[in-house]
Amino acid sequence: MATTFTHLALHVHDLEACVAFYETYAGMHLTQDRSDKGKRIVWLAEPGRENDFIVVLIPGGPGRNQAHTDFSHLGFALDSNRAVDAIAEQARAAGILEWEPRQEPYPVGYYCGIRDPDGNFVEFSYGQPLGPGAVA
Repeated sequence: MATTFTHLALHVHDLEACVAFYETYAGMHLTQDRSDKGKRIVWLAEPGRENDFIVVLIPGGPGRNQAHTDFSHLGFALDSNRAVDAIAEQARAAGILEWEPRQEPYPVGYYCGIRDPDGNFVEFSYGQPLGPGAVA
């Protein structure tokens, strides 16, 4: 049986702040905006990947106080170390930079980590074996 990973659903405390975060930092855009039992539920995707993978945001979550030792995260690939540095600088100015940019041995590559409005860590990387800048 073949399977395909199509989406990740997050139950978030502040829907509007999370939508703005993923639009601003990850370049995602709204692909579906619907109401279910009086709650707004949104689907976000990267441009051109609307039929491949989405992030679903559902309101009413408790928020997350992710510990610094918990490396659970969402990962986004960028096209250069410079792009990672730019995200890190933007996040530093906003007070949400969690992991300073750093280079790690293959397969990790160059990355930084920031915290979304719900408290989830989000990694931005270059040079991993997947996504832009993939190293074979």
